[in-house]
Amino acid sequence: MRGALLVAGTHSDAGKSVVVAGLCRWLARKGVRVAPFKAQNMALNSFVTREGAEIGRAQAMQAAAARIEPEAAMNPILLKPSAERTTQVVVRGKPWATASARSYGGMKRELAPIVLDSLEDLRSRFDVVVCEGAGSPAEINLRKNDLANMGLARAASLPVLLVGDIDRGGLFASLYGTLALLSPEDQALLAGFLVNKFRGDPAVLEPGLRQMTGLTGRPFFGTLPFVRGLGIDGEDSLALDAPRPLKPPLGRDVLRVAVARLGRISNFTDFDALAHEPGVSVRFTESPGELLDADLAVLPGTKATVDDLRLLRSRGLDRAFAERARLGLPTLGICGGYQMLGGKIVDGVESNTPRVPGLGLLPVETTFEPGKVLARPEGSAPGFGDAPVSGYEIHHGRTRLLDGTPLFVTGTGTEGCRAGAILGTSWHGVLESDAFRRALLAWVAAERDLDWRPGEETFAAAREAQLERLGDLVEENVDGEALLRVVEDGAPSGLPILGRQASGFRHQGSGYGMGAAPAEQGSNGEIPRHDPVGPARPNFDANGPENLEPQNLKPVARSLMPSGKPKPDA
Repeated sequence: MRGALLVAGTHSDAGKSVVVAGLCRWLARKGVRVAPFKAQNMALNSFVTREGAEIGRAQAMQAAAARIEPEAAMNPILLKPSAERTTQVVVRGKPWATASARSYGGMKRELAPIVLDSLEDLRSRFDVVVCEGAGSPAEINLRKNDLANMGLARAASLPVLLVGDIDRGGLFASLYGTLALLSPEDQALLAGFLVNKFRGDPAVLEPGLRQMTGLTGRPFFGTLPFVRGLGIDGEDSLALDAPRPLKPPLGRDVLRVAVARLGRISNFTDFDALAHEPGVSVRFTESPGELLDADLAVLPGTKATVDDLRLLRSRGLDRAFAERARLGLPTLGICGGYQMLGGKIVDGVESNTPRVPGLGLLPVETTFEPGKVLARPEGSAPGFGDAPVSGYEIHHGRTRLLDGTPLFVTGTGTEGCRAGAILGTSWHGVLESDAFRRALLAWVAAERDLDWRPGEETFAAAREAQLERLGDLVEENVDGEALLRVVEDGAPSGLPILGRQASGFRHQGSGYGMGAAPAEQGSNGEIPRHDPVGPARPNFDANGPENLEPQNLKPVARSLMPSGKPKPDA
């Protein structure tokens, strides 16, 4: 089989990334050569490929689900916010520009061919490409130059699966409203819906699904249950608010890790490996007291070192880290956090303040340079039993060791710094190295006189088990046969088009940012009401609300449901 699909969501964090990963693993199990794709990703959680390209970490996770190596074509545009109104634009894995929201809009015509070339490259080498949208496709103020949602679907003729998060409430309104806000041409590509994060008895939900199918002429391809602890990489800071389940400790004590929550925190997936260990509690916090009280305090990476250092001081977190140093309490800085723990920071790249003092807790200084370091280094940790360690580098700052002891030894030199109980490294991902992570935590436990013991499962094995679990969820809860027909054949012709008569509504574009024509407009600039394309659907408005009762919708629902899995009461 050959084809492609765009997975869109009613809002950010609806579950698009997880659904794409689940579909990739399910297809890979079936022997399908599948690849993920996200045209434009705004995220500070990024990943470095073997070729030294920077892409969104979610796409790297999805590639692992597809059992392939991540590459730049899977995420041709990565947006990394560096200040309130500026963003670093990474194109095909390399820094391309720094732009405001307004100036970036003017770049999209230049970027659109790059997006389409990357997608076509993947489609030429894989049987199926599962694309992930960004945010919501119904952002009508952004539709004109859209690269990631319906603009991409129109330009590449992709059928669209719309995911709704029922756990937040308002599922049916968000699905219906998203569809209704799309132009007729865009609506024609939306093939159906998928419910995500459902709790409870599916029979209670079934009447609503049938009514929605009758109202929109589009089926539900499945209902995914709410599952805690999937351990899948988050894309944005919304994931910081999600509770992290604590695995029962193997000893008597729980080891508490407090991570400073910064304004531009980046690659906070670094700490997923800590939460993987039994008896390790990981908390992101803005509280000086919580940082001071923790067994291990961490100053994480950031896309804006100088700005977040200023924020750190305004919240009094600098005093908490200074007190930890005075008391000899274990503290770790990673990338931007490592830079902050040092002395002088000279930054003419990411900040308007060229020179600022750091916290002065490590004997290092950092100078920012225009060229970004993107690498996948390896080494060992001599202070932790020579444990092997590997990671990845994503930074403009070059940090120089002035005194103290290097944290890691590499084949070409040294990296990082250790001064007493304060540690720092420029490498992300080091905590995924099992031997180093366990040696580090054992040292923390000894320093804090805790009865704590590490687990035996490797982090890689745990991650693979979670991806397998995602594949199981798709296989058990999605009408795969019907969805594969859409992937191969595209959205069915004749899908009903919802009319829009809201006073003053004005559509802002219909895909011509990706080369399509604008939607038809009435003389007053509004979108006129469109009749259904193809066979007419029942006119529920004409016959009164009684037509919305489930018993009246059964014949319509039956004719529009995907074939394959029987539906209750059908």
